[in-house]
Amino acid sequence: MPNKYQFPYELRHLVYFLEVANQLHFRRAAESLSVAQPALSRQIAQLEKALGAPLFLRTKRRVELTPAGRAFARRIEPVLRSLAIAGGELGALIRGESGHVRIAFTGLAMATVLPGIVREFGRRYPGIRLELNESPTSAQLAALHAGELGCGFFHPDATAPAGLRTHMLLRERNGILLPAGHPLARRAMLKLRDLADTPLVLFPRSNNPGFYDRVLAACARGGMTPRIAEEIWPRVNSIGLVRAGVGATFITPSEARDLPADVVFRPLTGHAPESRLVLGWKPAPAPDAALAAFLSVATGGAQVKA
Repeated sequence: MPNKYQFPYELRHLVYFLEVANQLHFRRAAESLSVAQPALSRQIAQLEKALGAPLFLRTKRRVELTPAGRAFARRIEPVLRSLAIAGGELGALIRGESGHVRIAFTGLAMATVLPGIVREFGRRYPGIRLELNESPTSAQLAALHAGELGCGFFHPDATAPAGLRTHMLLRERNGILLPAGHPLARRAMLKLRDLADTPLVLFPRSNNPGFYDRVLAACARGGMTPRIAEEIWPRVNSIGLVRAGVGATFITPSEARDLPADVVFRPLTGHAPESRLVLGWKPAPAPDAALAAFLSVATGGAQVKA
């Protein structure tokens, strides 16, 4: 055993000492511990010998802590208190009543399904802490494979990511977001070819190659070559650039529910890129009850293995 884990006393010595320190009476402490008083006295003597210092001043009329005894009591009381609650905390962790889950999400998730999931999860599992961070799809996939995330809300490619499990949460055709003063804003519906002369605000392809390529493919099928004015992330910043008049951007109807007055959303007829949002996680050899609880809420009770 490493030297740092070798002690000249045992846990029972500490328990016995602290009880005597609290009672300042050997007989009452022995009764509380259900041990014989001579045995308790021997344990205290062994502890004092191991520490090389007297812990109590004993007279016929009273028992007092020495300065060394008071200092030792201050040290070990929080240790024993922590050990006393450790079992309960471990049980809560195993039952999924406590713990910590690291979650990444894209802007689409936060604009659609994630707030409701987090609200319901907090209602059911108030003892589990969620750590939420916005992250592009590519970074989420790398973090999931590295074991740095419990789960992620991201946009999948055409094939399921190797080594990960996913659950589809959302599939929606995109419409177009325009400045309110744009000439096309007067129309109720648009086609992609109507946007041939309108600059687009997209995101870096490296962040989400699957969705980026679906956007370009839809534009090609719709007879329009996109004019990309800016590529920016997070996606919410693209809305700001539309408000600034830089160009137009693709968003889903779900994202368009609460928009500022200086932009308008218009559905697209015919060809349009589709947004897909999945919940993804990497199955672990040892079950994680806190993660399993979150996955259950996020998937609507679907049977999943964390």
